Amino acid sequence: MTDGGRRAFIGSFTTAGGPGIVTAALTPDDGALTVLSTVNGPPDPSCLALSPDGRTLYTVSETDEGAVAAFRVPGAGNAGHTPEQTGPAVPVHGDGPTHLCLFAGHVLTANYGSGSVTAVPVRADGSLARSASGVFPPTAPGPRPHRRPHAHQVQPDPSGRWAVGVDLGTDSVGVYTLADGAPARHREVALRPGSGPRHLAFHPDGTRAYLLNERSPTLTVCRWDAAEGTLRPLAEIPVLPGAPSGDAYPSGVAVSPDGRFVWTATRGEDVLSVFAVERGPDHADHSAASEGTAGGEGAAGTAGLRLTATVPCGGHWPRALTESHGFLYVANERSGDVTWFAVDPDTGVPRRRGSIPVTAASCVVVG
Repeated sequence: MTDGGRRAFIGSFTTAGGPGIVTAALTPDDGALTVLSTVNGPPDPSCLALSPDGRTLYTVSETDEGAVAAFRVPGAGNAGHTPEQTGPAVPVHGDGPTHLCLFAGHVLTANYGSGSVTAVPVRADGSLARSASGVFPPTAPGPRPHRRPHAHQVQPDPSGRWAVGVDLGTDSVGVYTLADGAPARHREVALRPGSGPRHLAFHPDGTRAYLLNERSPTLTVCRWDAAEGTLRPLAEIPVLPGAPSGDAYPSGVAVSPDGRFVWTATRGEDVLSVFAVERGPDHADHSAASEGTAGGEGAAGTAGLRLTATVPCGGHWPRALTESHGFLYVANERSGDVTWFAVDPDTGVPRRRGSIPVTAASCVVVG
Protein backbone atom coordinates (compact mmCIF):
# COMPACT_ATOMS: atom_id res chain seq x y z
CA MET A 1 0.00 0.00 0.00
CA THR A 2 1.11 3.54 -0.60
CA ASP A 3 1.24 4.58 3.07
CA GLY A 4 2.92 1.48 4.52
CA GLY A 5 -0.21 -0.41 5.62
CA ARG A 6 -0.61 -4.10 4.86
CA ARG A 7 -3.94 -5.48 3.72
CA ALA A 8 -5.30 -8.53 2.00
CA PHE A 9 -8.24 -8.56 -0.41
CA ILE A 10 -10.29 -11.72 -0.73
CA GLY A 11 -12.63 -12.62 -3.58
CA SER A 12 -15.62 -14.94 -3.27
CA PHE A 13 -18.54 -16.42 -5.19
CA THR A 14 -21.63 -14.40 -4.29
CA THR A 15 -23.90 -16.89 -6.07
CA ALA A 16 -22.69 -19.48 -3.52
CA GLY A 17 -23.33 -17.15 -0.57
CA GLY A 18 -20.00 -15.33 -0.57
CA PRO A 19 -19.81 -11.76 0.77
CA GLY A 20 -18.20 -10.28 -2.36
CA ILE A 21 -14.85 -8.60 -1.77
CA VAL A 22 -13.43 -8.78 1.75
CA THR A 23 -10.76 -6.36 2.99
CA ALA A 24 -8.60 -7.67 5.84
CA ALA A 25 -5.80 -6.09 7.86
CA LEU A 26 -2.56 -8.07 7.79
CA THR A 27 -0.18 -8.22 10.75
CA PRO A 28 3.36 -8.38 9.32
CA ASP A 29 5.05 -10.29 12.15
CA ASP A 30 2.70 -13.28 12.19
CA GLY A 31 0.78 -12.95 8.91
CA ALA A 32 -2.58 -12.85 10.71
CA LEU A 33 -5.67 -11.50 8.96
CA THR A 34 -8.46 -9.49 10.57
CA VAL A 35 -11.58 -8.67 8.56
CA LEU A 36 -12.13 -4.93 8.15
CA SER A 37 -14.98 -4.65 5.65
CA THR A 38 -16.87 -6.25 2.79
CA VAL A 39 -18.25 -4.78 -0.41
CA ASN A 40 -20.85 -6.49 -2.55
CA GLY A 41 -20.12 -5.13 -6.00
CA PRO A 42 -20.37 -7.07 -9.27
CA PRO A 43 -21.49 -10.69 -8.78
CA ASP A 44 -18.92 -13.45 -8.34
CA PRO A 45 -15.70 -11.42 -7.93
CA SER A 46 -13.69 -14.64 -8.09
CA CYS A 47 -10.31 -13.17 -9.09
CA LEU A 48 -8.69 -9.90 -7.99
CA ALA A 49 -5.60 -7.92 -8.99
CA LEU A 50 -3.96 -4.86 -7.44
CA SER A 51 -2.36 -2.03 -9.39
CA PRO A 52 1.41 -1.69 -8.81
CA ASP A 53 0.88 1.39 -6.62
CA GLY A 54 -1.78 -0.40 -4.55
CA ARG A 55 -4.35 2.34 -5.15
CA THR A 56 -6.75 0.39 -7.37
CA LEU A 57 -8.22 -3.09 -7.03
CA TYR A 58 -9.58 -4.84 -10.12
CA THR A 59 -12.00 -7.76 -10.17
CA VAL A 60 -13.66 -10.02 -12.68
CA SER A 61 -17.33 -10.83 -12.53
CA GLU A 62 -17.34 -14.54 -13.35
CA THR A 63 -20.77 -14.67 -14.93
CA ASP A 64 -22.13 -15.65 -18.34
CA GLU A 65 -22.20 -11.98 -19.29
CA GLY A 66 -18.64 -11.43 -18.06
CA ALA A 67 -17.34 -8.08 -16.77
CA VAL A 68 -14.51 -6.33 -14.93
CA ALA A 69 -14.67 -3.54 -12.37
CA ALA A 70 -12.21 -1.19 -10.66
CA PHE A 71 -12.25 -0.11 -6.99
CA ARG A 72 -10.38 2.76 -5.37
CA VAL A 73 -8.50 1.49 -2.30
CA PRO A 74 -8.49 3.84 0.74
CA GLY A 75 -5.12 4.58 2.32
CA ALA A 76 -4.43 2.59 5.48
CA GLY A 77 -4.38 5.80 7.52
CA ASN A 78 -7.91 6.72 6.47
CA ALA A 79 -10.94 6.07 8.63
CA GLY A 80 -12.63 3.99 5.92
CA HIS A 81 -11.51 0.53 4.89
CA THR A 82 -13.98 -0.30 2.12
CA PRO A 83 -12.82 -0.07 -1.50
CA GLU A 84 -15.10 2.17 -3.57
CA GLN A 85 -16.13 1.20 -7.08
CA THR A 86 -14.94 3.82 -9.58
CA GLY A 87 -17.69 3.28 -12.14
CA PRO A 88 -19.98 0.68 -13.68
CA ALA A 89 -18.60 -2.77 -14.42
CA VAL A 90 -17.29 -3.02 -17.99
CA PRO A 91 -18.47 -5.94 -20.16
CA VAL A 92 -15.62 -8.06 -21.52
CA HIS A 93 -17.71 -9.64 -24.29
CA GLY A 94 -16.58 -13.03 -23.05
CA ASP A 95 -18.24 -15.74 -20.99
CA GLY A 96 -17.08 -16.55 -17.46
CA PRO A 97 -13.85 -14.57 -16.91
CA THR A 98 -11.82 -16.53 -14.36
CA HIS A 99 -8.59 -14.51 -14.22
CA LEU A 100 -7.28 -11.01 -14.89
CA CYS A 101 -4.02 -9.09 -14.90
CA LEU A 102 -2.62 -5.66 -15.67
CA PHE A 103 -0.61 -5.48 -18.89
CA ALA A 104 0.58 -2.55 -21.01
CA GLY A 105 -2.01 -0.08 -19.72
CA HIS A 106 -4.89 -2.56 -19.95
CA VAL A 107 -6.70 -5.12 -17.85
CA LEU A 108 -6.61 -8.49 -19.59
CA THR A 109 -9.15 -11.18 -18.76
CA ALA A 110 -9.11 -14.92 -19.44
CA ASN A 111 -12.67 -15.90 -20.30
CA TYR A 112 -13.19 -19.57 -19.53
CA GLY A 113 -16.58 -20.07 -21.15
CA SER A 114 -15.78 -18.43 -24.46
CA GLY A 115 -12.08 -19.33 -24.46
CA SER A 116 -11.07 -15.76 -25.29
CA VAL A 117 -8.72 -13.11 -23.93
CA THR A 118 -10.03 -9.55 -23.61
CA ALA A 119 -8.29 -6.20 -23.14
CA VAL A 120 -9.91 -3.24 -21.35
CA PRO A 121 -8.03 0.09 -21.31
CA VAL A 122 -7.04 1.57 -17.95
CA ARG A 123 -7.23 5.36 -17.56
CA ALA A 124 -4.52 7.41 -15.89
CA ASP A 125 -6.50 7.49 -12.63
CA GLY A 126 -6.82 3.70 -12.59
CA SER A 127 -10.45 3.57 -13.67
CA LEU A 128 -11.57 1.51 -16.65
CA ALA A 129 -12.73 2.68 -20.07
CA ARG A 130 -16.39 1.99 -20.70
CA SER A 131 -15.91 -0.70 -23.33
CA ALA A 132 -13.51 -3.54 -24.05
CA SER A 133 -10.92 -2.57 -26.64
CA GLY A 134 -10.71 -6.00 -28.19
CA VAL A 135 -11.37 -9.70 -27.88
CA PHE A 136 -9.03 -12.34 -29.22
CA PRO A 137 -10.99 -15.51 -29.98
CA PRO A 138 -8.77 -18.55 -30.51
CA THR A 139 -7.96 -19.12 -34.18
CA ALA A 140 -6.47 -22.60 -33.79
CA PRO A 141 -8.07 -25.69 -32.22
CA GLY A 142 -4.94 -26.64 -30.33
CA PRO A 143 -3.68 -30.20 -29.87
CA ARG A 144 -7.14 -31.55 -29.00
CA PRO A 145 -9.51 -30.35 -31.73
CA HIS A 146 -12.48 -32.16 -30.18
CA ARG A 147 -12.21 -29.97 -27.08
CA ARG A 148 -13.40 -26.38 -26.78
CA PRO A 149 -11.01 -23.61 -25.74
CA HIS A 150 -11.24 -22.69 -22.06
CA ALA A 151 -8.90 -19.81 -21.19
CA HIS A 152 -8.24 -20.10 -17.47
CA GLN A 153 -5.42 -17.64 -16.70
CA VAL A 154 -3.62 -14.70 -18.25
CA GLN A 155 -0.63 -12.88 -16.77
CA PRO A 156 2.40 -10.82 -17.83
CA ASP A 157 5.81 -12.43 -18.01
CA PRO A 158 8.53 -11.04 -15.68
CA SER A 159 9.92 -8.81 -18.44
CA GLY A 160 6.56 -7.15 -19.04
CA ARG A 161 6.92 -7.65 -22.79
CA TRP A 162 4.46 -10.50 -23.14
CA ALA A 163 1.20 -11.78 -21.72
CA VAL A 164 0.87 -15.54 -21.28
CA GLY A 165 -2.53 -17.20 -21.46
CA VAL A 166 -3.21 -20.73 -20.20
CA ASP A 167 -5.95 -22.70 -21.98
CA LEU A 168 -7.25 -25.72 -20.07
CA GLY A 169 -9.48 -26.86 -22.91
CA THR A 170 -6.95 -27.08 -25.74
CA ASP A 171 -3.94 -28.11 -23.61
CA SER A 172 -1.97 -25.11 -24.77
CA VAL A 173 -0.36 -21.85 -23.72
CA GLY A 174 -0.67 -18.71 -25.84
CA VAL A 175 1.84 -15.87 -25.83
CA TYR A 176 0.25 -12.49 -26.58
CA THR A 177 1.10 -8.90 -27.31
CA LEU A 178 -1.25 -5.94 -27.79
CA ALA A 179 -1.89 -4.61 -31.28
CA ASP A 180 -3.96 -1.40 -31.44
CA GLY A 181 -5.22 -2.16 -27.95
CA ALA A 182 -6.39 -5.71 -28.72
CA PRO A 183 -4.70 -8.98 -27.75
CA ALA A 184 -2.77 -10.54 -30.62
CA ARG A 185 -1.32 -14.04 -30.59
CA HIS A 186 2.47 -14.18 -30.88
CA ARG A 187 2.68 -17.97 -30.68
CA GLU A 188 0.96 -21.02 -29.24
CA VAL A 189 2.67 -23.81 -27.32
CA ALA A 190 1.15 -27.29 -27.33
CA LEU A 191 1.33 -29.33 -24.13
CA ARG A 192 0.70 -33.01 -23.53
CA PRO A 193 -2.84 -33.86 -24.68
CA GLY A 194 -5.08 -34.42 -21.68
CA SER A 195 -2.90 -32.50 -19.22
CA GLY A 196 -5.42 -29.67 -18.74
CA PRO A 197 -3.14 -26.72 -17.88
CA ARG A 198 -4.76 -24.37 -15.36
CA HIS A 199 -2.25 -21.91 -13.85
CA LEU A 200 1.33 -20.85 -14.52
CA ALA A 201 3.86 -19.19 -12.22
CA PHE A 202 7.24 -17.78 -13.25
CA HIS A 203 10.50 -18.30 -11.41
CA PRO A 204 11.89 -14.92 -10.23
CA ASP A 205 14.94 -15.30 -12.49
CA GLY A 206 12.62 -14.92 -15.48
CA THR A 207 13.90 -17.98 -17.35
CA ARG A 208 11.65 -20.71 -15.96
CA ALA A 209 7.95 -21.30 -15.55
CA TYR A 210 5.91 -23.89 -13.68
CA LEU A 211 2.60 -24.89 -15.23
CA LEU A 212 0.05 -26.65 -13.01
CA ASN A 213 -2.17 -29.18 -14.77
CA GLU A 214 -5.71 -29.80 -13.56
CA ARG A 215 -6.72 -32.92 -15.46
CA SER A 216 -3.58 -34.77 -14.47
CA PRO A 217 -2.12 -33.86 -11.07
CA THR A 218 1.24 -32.71 -12.45
CA LEU A 219 3.53 -29.73 -12.92
CA THR A 220 5.10 -29.02 -16.30
CA VAL A 221 8.49 -27.36 -15.95
CA CYS A 222 9.17 -24.96 -18.82
CA ARG A 223 12.01 -22.85 -20.18
CA TRP A 224 10.96 -19.24 -20.83
CA ASP A 225 12.81 -16.98 -23.28
CA ALA A 226 11.66 -13.37 -22.81
CA ALA A 227 13.73 -12.12 -25.75
CA GLU A 228 11.82 -14.34 -28.19
CA GLY A 229 8.59 -14.84 -26.27
CA THR A 230 8.95 -18.61 -26.34
CA LEU A 231 7.92 -21.24 -23.81
CA ARG A 232 9.46 -24.72 -24.06
CA PRO A 233 8.15 -27.64 -21.98
CA LEU A 234 10.97 -29.61 -20.37
CA ALA A 235 9.46 -32.09 -17.94
CA GLU A 236 6.22 -33.09 -16.24
CA ILE A 237 6.24 -34.30 -12.65
CA PRO A 238 3.55 -35.41 -10.15
CA VAL A 239 2.34 -32.97 -7.49
CA LEU A 240 1.33 -35.81 -5.14
CA PRO A 241 3.51 -38.52 -3.59
CA GLY A 242 1.17 -41.29 -4.76
CA ALA A 243 -1.93 -41.91 -6.82
CA PRO A 244 -4.84 -39.69 -5.70
CA SER A 245 -7.84 -41.36 -4.08
CA GLY A 246 -10.13 -39.74 -6.67
CA ASP A 247 -10.14 -36.81 -9.04
CA ALA A 248 -7.36 -34.57 -7.74
CA TYR A 249 -8.12 -31.19 -9.38
CA PRO A 250 -4.91 -29.21 -8.73
CA SER A 251 -5.75 -25.52 -8.54
CA GLY A 252 -2.97 -23.04 -7.77
CA VAL A 253 0.81 -22.68 -7.94
CA ALA A 254 3.17 -20.18 -6.29
CA VAL A 255 6.94 -19.62 -6.24
CA SER A 256 8.94 -18.18 -3.36
CA PRO A 257 10.49 -14.74 -4.01
CA ASP A 258 13.99 -16.20 -3.61
CA GLY A 259 13.19 -18.95 -6.13
CA ARG A 260 14.03 -21.82 -3.75
CA PHE A 261 10.54 -23.31 -3.37
CA VAL A 262 7.40 -24.00 -5.38
CA TRP A 263 4.02 -24.74 -3.80
CA THR A 264 0.88 -26.20 -5.32
CA ALA A 265 -2.67 -26.70 -4.02
CA THR A 266 -4.78 -29.76 -4.83
CA ARG A 267 -8.50 -29.54 -4.19
CA GLY A 268 -9.49 -33.20 -4.32
CA GLU A 269 -6.87 -34.09 -1.71
CA ASP A 270 -7.09 -30.86 0.37
CA VAL A 271 -3.31 -30.56 0.45
CA LEU A 272 -0.47 -28.19 -0.31
CA SER A 273 2.63 -29.72 -1.93
CA VAL A 274 6.14 -28.38 -1.36
CA PHE A 275 8.89 -28.59 -3.97
CA ALA A 276 12.54 -27.74 -3.53
CA VAL A 277 14.09 -26.06 -6.58
CA GLU A 278 17.32 -27.78 -7.49
CA ARG A 279 19.84 -27.86 -10.28
CA GLY A 280 19.37 -31.09 -12.18
CA PRO A 281 21.12 -33.04 -14.93
CA ASP A 282 21.07 -31.65 -18.45
CA HIS A 283 18.32 -32.57 -20.91
CA ALA A 284 18.36 -31.45 -24.50
CA ASP A 285 14.59 -31.74 -24.85
CA HIS A 286 11.53 -32.48 -22.71
CA SER A 287 11.87 -36.26 -22.85
CA ALA A 288 12.14 -36.18 -19.05
CA ALA A 289 8.39 -35.69 -19.00
CA SER A 290 7.98 -39.43 -19.37
CA GLU A 291 10.50 -40.12 -16.61
CA GLY A 292 8.67 -38.29 -13.82
CA THR A 293 11.55 -35.94 -13.02
CA ALA A 294 12.35 -32.35 -13.86
CA GLY A 295 15.92 -31.66 -14.83
CA GLY A 296 18.18 -28.98 -16.22
CA GLU A 297 18.53 -27.58 -19.71
CA GLY A 298 22.08 -27.55 -20.97
CA ALA A 299 24.38 -24.61 -20.50
CA ALA A 300 21.52 -22.15 -20.06
CA GLY A 301 20.37 -24.12 -17.03
CA THR A 302 16.97 -24.56 -15.48
CA ALA A 303 15.96 -25.74 -12.03
CA GLY A 304 14.78 -29.23 -11.27
CA LEU A 305 12.04 -29.83 -8.73
CA ARG A 306 11.94 -32.29 -5.86
CA LEU A 307 8.70 -32.97 -3.99
CA THR A 308 9.62 -32.73 -0.31
CA ALA A 309 6.33 -32.62 1.61
CA THR A 310 2.56 -32.38 1.51
CA VAL A 311 0.55 -30.72 4.28
CA PRO A 312 -3.20 -30.24 4.90
CA CYS A 313 -4.54 -27.03 3.39
CA GLY A 314 -6.40 -26.05 6.57
CA GLY A 315 -9.85 -26.42 5.03
CA HIS A 316 -11.71 -27.99 2.12
CA TRP A 317 -11.21 -27.38 -1.61
CA PRO A 318 -8.22 -25.01 -1.76
CA ARG A 319 -8.99 -22.97 -4.86
CA ALA A 320 -6.02 -20.60 -4.79
CA LEU A 321 -2.86 -19.85 -2.84
CA THR A 322 -0.75 -16.70 -2.53
CA GLU A 323 2.72 -16.15 -1.09
CA SER A 324 3.59 -12.88 0.66
CA HIS A 325 6.58 -12.03 2.90
CA GLY A 326 7.16 -15.58 4.14
CA PHE A 327 3.49 -16.56 4.53
CA LEU A 328 1.09 -18.56 2.38
CA TYR A 329 -2.61 -17.66 2.16
CA VAL A 330 -5.05 -20.32 0.96
CA ALA A 331 -8.62 -19.65 -0.15
CA ASN A 332 -10.60 -22.77 0.82
CA GLU A 333 -13.76 -22.48 -1.25
CA ARG A 334 -16.00 -25.23 0.11
CA SER A 335 -15.12 -24.91 3.79
CA GLY A 336 -15.52 -21.13 3.49
CA ASP A 337 -12.30 -19.83 5.01
CA VAL A 338 -8.91 -18.33 4.30
CA THR A 339 -6.04 -20.04 6.12
CA TRP A 340 -2.55 -18.63 6.53
CA PHE A 341 0.69 -20.52 7.02
CA ALA A 342 4.18 -19.47 8.11
CA VAL A 343 6.78 -20.87 5.72
CA ASP A 344 9.91 -22.46 7.17
CA PRO A 345 12.74 -20.51 5.48
CA ASP A 346 15.00 -23.57 5.37
CA THR A 347 12.60 -26.25 4.16
CA GLY A 348 9.75 -24.28 2.57
CA VAL A 349 7.23 -26.33 4.57
CA PRO A 350 4.13 -24.31 5.56
CA ARG A 351 2.92 -24.41 9.18
CA ARG A 352 -0.70 -23.44 9.82
CA ARG A 353 -1.10 -20.30 11.92
CA GLY A 354 -4.76 -19.31 11.69
CA SER A 355 -7.82 -18.68 9.55
CA ILE A 356 -10.78 -16.37 9.05
CA PRO A 357 -14.24 -17.34 7.74
CA VAL A 358 -15.04 -16.22 4.19
CA THR A 359 -17.90 -18.10 2.54
CA ALA A 360 -17.06 -19.43 -0.93
CA ALA A 361 -13.58 -17.89 -0.83
CA SER A 362 -11.90 -17.92 -4.24
CA CYS A 363 -8.64 -15.88 -4.14
CA VAL A 364 -6.39 -13.72 -1.98
CA VAL A 365 -4.20 -10.79 -3.04
CA VAL A 366 -1.92 -8.93 -0.64
CA GLY A 367 -0.94 -5.27 -0.80
